[in-house]
Amino acid sequence: MTARILLVFAVLAIVIVISLVGRNLYLRSLRLRRRLQMSNIFTNITHELLTPLTVISASVDKLRDEAPRHGHDYDLMQLNIQRMVRLLQQILETSKSEAGQLKLVVAQGDVMRYIRETAECLEPLLAQKKQHFTISCYPESMMGWIDTDKLDKIIYNLLSNAAKYSHEDGEVTLKVQTNTTFDHIRIEVSDTGDGIPPEKMKNLFHRFHDGEYRKHRTIGTGLGLYLTHDLVYLHHGTIRCESEVGKGTTFTVELPINKESFAHDQIDETRTIDFNIPKNAIVDVQALTPDVYIEENDPQDHPDEDIYRLLIVEDNAELLMLMRQLLKSSYCVYAAKNGREALDIIHQKELDLIISDVMMPEMDGYELTKAVKSDPNYSHLPIILLTAKTQEEDEQEALLLGADEYLTKPFRLKDLKLRIDNIIENRKRIQAEYHQETADDARRIVTAPKSLDEEFLSRVLECIYSHLDDDTYDRDALASDMGASPSTIYNKLRSITGLNVSGFIRDIRMKEAHRLAQTDPTLRVSDLAYKVGFRDPRYFSTCFKKQFGVQPKEFMESLYQVKSEE
Repeated sequence: MTARILLVFAVLAIVIVISLVGRNLYLRSLRLRRRLQMSNIFTNITHELLTPLTVISASVDKLRDEAPRHGHDYDLMQLNIQRMVRLLQQILETSKSEAGQLKLVVAQGDVMRYIRETAECLEPLLAQKKQHFTISCYPESMMGWIDTDKLDKIIYNLLSNAAKYSHEDGEVTLKVQTNTTFDHIRIEVSDTGDGIPPEKMKNLFHRFHDGEYRKHRTIGTGLGLYLTHDLVYLHHGTIRCESEVGKGTTFTVELPINKESFAHDQIDETRTIDFNIPKNAIVDVQALTPDVYIEENDPQDHPDEDIYRLLIVEDNAELLMLMRQLLKSSYCVYAAKNGREALDIIHQKELDLIISDVMMPEMDGYELTKAVKSDPNYSHLPIILLTAKTQEEDEQEALLLGADEYLTKPFRLKDLKLRIDNIIENRKRIQAEYHQETADDARRIVTAPKSLDEEFLSRVLECIYSHLDDDTYDRDALASDMGASPSTIYNKLRSITGLNVSGFIRDIRMKEAHRLAQTDPTLRVSDLAYKVGFRDPRYFSTCFKKQFGVQPKEFMESLYQVKSEE
């Protein structure tokens, strides 16, 4: 009987223990799930904040161009914008670190030069507090392998922390030196501040650690040292802190810089450290009416057929208006608020390039890219994606879908224009190659097309040659014969030849006139003009001279003279 009671108690005890353990595990899982949910919300909010910062930064640059006398004020604005961007990027990096998504990618370059130039960017921050800042690197120059993105954040966090907790007129020093085998570097950041009490040292690298920023009348998030610790260890390094109350603090970071210290997938041998990459943001404008952009979605606003036509897709009305305002002086610019609107415009308008945000309602930038690149009528259109997403896999996904460029927010307008101009220059090279072709080359494409582009071009040429003497044959007639919309014909021809539809038809007429003149130099200029679809011989002569540098009459006379001498 006693044994049975003991057994019952033992079973009850086991059940209670299992219940308590199970409940604890359930509560722990619930807390973890809530934490991950909050982390995702926090990350999404942080992404969204980068867009208005882009708008603000853009406005400052535009104001600088319009009223340059306020240069000091603009510098102060940009400095604070950059600080906010840094903070948001730090929050994103912290979220990645907690999710185990931080990745290391090292490249080769002058490590000492990179550290010095990165540190020098923080001089205004220390000068503002009248602190004496010194940088010493030994040796002055040394090649090595580092992840510049991670090292930039490490240096920024340590130096900004030193500036934050040092007194006015205090000293902040950065010392960098290598070891005797030149495979590691030691980075020391020291300040002459109040120092860190011993009881706070043990939690120094914990998340949301209270660094007594209120006492120093400064701003803190408790993320800087926590993230720095993770970035150092991700870089296979170590970090330690030595501090004495009333005298100051020194952080020491040791990092490997030899190639052998990193895994194969952590090494990028295709690039070197680029010292010219800007560390700033984009542009903005005064208060704009959010829906004004719709009124200009009309090609009649730009009668010049040779101007390049861009479509900007962005759900933020202010940023959309800003980009349109800043680009419309150089290009014909259409606008859409999401991918679905963009597709409608793509099907209706004549376009050369698409610039799209990634995160949008109804249809995002990835879906838009996939839709455009999978349609043979529009797959040739280059796409530049703009996004606040900074993870490597996001960029890879965009490029795999067919995006031609990938630009992260915040960005500078000149960086966007550089990418647009690069794409246009490639088009111009195509155009130059096409202009070197003769009428005989064009006829060979008609009879023996090789690629899909040549098959399309062959059909177009066949339609034009069959109406060569018809002066009314224009882009609408060509589109009708091809069974496609004028915008589709424009987009494909512009991509292949660099010419718009009217320019292409005129180019074929001119090349055929050149060929006919060589075949029979006794033709009258008026007859030659009528044969290739020109009603006005004078206009024909003007076009001929513009393309070949000589009047048709002079050209045929010279050909006739050569034949007579033969």
